[in-house]
Amino acid sequence: MHSISPIPALAAAPAPAAATPPLRLVSLDVFRGLTVMAMMLVNFPGSYAYFTPLTHADWHGFHLADLVFPCFLFIVGVSLSFALGRARLDPAQHGPALRKALRRTLILLLLGMFIDLVPRFYFTSFRSPGVLQRIGLVSLACAALFLKTDWRRQLAVLAALLIGYSVLLQLVPVPGYGPANLDPVHNLGAWLDRLVFTRHHLLIDWDGWDPESLLGTLPAIGTGVLGLLAGQWLRRPSVDAPTKVAWLLVAGFGLIVLGLIWSGWFPLNKQLWTSSYVLYTGGIAAATLGALYWLCDVQGWRRGFTLPLVFGTNAITVYALSELGERLLSKTKVAETTATGEPLALRTYLFEHFVAPHFAVPELASLFYAVAYTAIWGLVAWLLYRRRIFLKI
Repeated sequence: MHSISPIPALAAAPAPAAATPPLRLVSLDVFRGLTVMAMMLVNFPGSYAYFTPLTHADWHGFHLADLVFPCFLFIVGVSLSFALGRARLDPAQHGPALRKALRRTLILLLLGMFIDLVPRFYFTSFRSPGVLQRIGLVSLACAALFLKTDWRRQLAVLAALLIGYSVLLQLVPVPGYGPANLDPVHNLGAWLDRLVFTRHHLLIDWDGWDPESLLGTLPAIGTGVLGLLAGQWLRRPSVDAPTKVAWLLVAGFGLIVLGLIWSGWFPLNKQLWTSSYVLYTGGIAAATLGALYWLCDVQGWRRGFTLPLVFGTNAITVYALSELGERLLSKTKVAETTATGEPLALRTYLFEHFVAPHFAVPELASLFYAVAYTAIWGLVAWLLYRRRIFLKI
């Protein structure tokens, strides 16, 4: 994160149909903010007594929490279609735009690994893949596609990514294990991660697999491409707002249906980021964006959206800081010990002494901690927003 720059005041209403669409959509900031808030609620529970609606599916299947990350990658694609719109028209700007995208990706890669290294910096066992790393790689791929291809070629790339990934995971034998399979440890993506990163640099190091796998980045790029396509549709000056909204809803419903059909032989699975999961979650994201676009940018309705708008204008900054804060709380030990005589993590101490005693239901205590932690970072986001400070990568 290297610069501090103000952005123009958000428009109260969209430009006329014949004019160039606004460079910044209120609905996009709101959608991004809702997504980051949800990511924090899902990622930072107070204890292992999880609040059920905020849990991920164990493996195959779909829970509400499994919608959060793909929505963010979808938003990445939409945002790029607006941010790079002018550069796309001038081939001379392609090189500088791609260099900027590459720099942003490198920062996200290093930032993600840095957070996992804090506070002890054990270089022999830190996690190499991760959420920020995947955001960076998807952002770079989508930037290159947007600058160098039209929407038809992007659609063809999307189809190739999803079909190709399905073939790799379902038909290609796994070296050293046998036939293709979709189990956590022995699928082709897990094998590739162990080969490239080694198991000590993966999230589940004892089994040797990671939900943000290298191979799984391919279909994740597909999620970003869906966002690119949606963004280009919203940027079309010749199409009126009601038509844009209607077709986003229709496309969203169609993608949901296609995803459910495909899930019959390639199940919905966030950890593997299956092709059916890309279509299903992309459909929900498209429909959500359409609804928010109608409410926020067409109707000018802001009531109730202030908090997500504040989160959305500094999304990556707040998310990265919240991850760093969680890492420090989890790795910092206090003098009080557990029943086994081991030092107690600071976050555990705070939860057990200041939250858990006030709740009879452990799941509600865990949820309250997540809400409180999110609120703290909401205050940080609000202070930045009030001062018109927008940190960019």
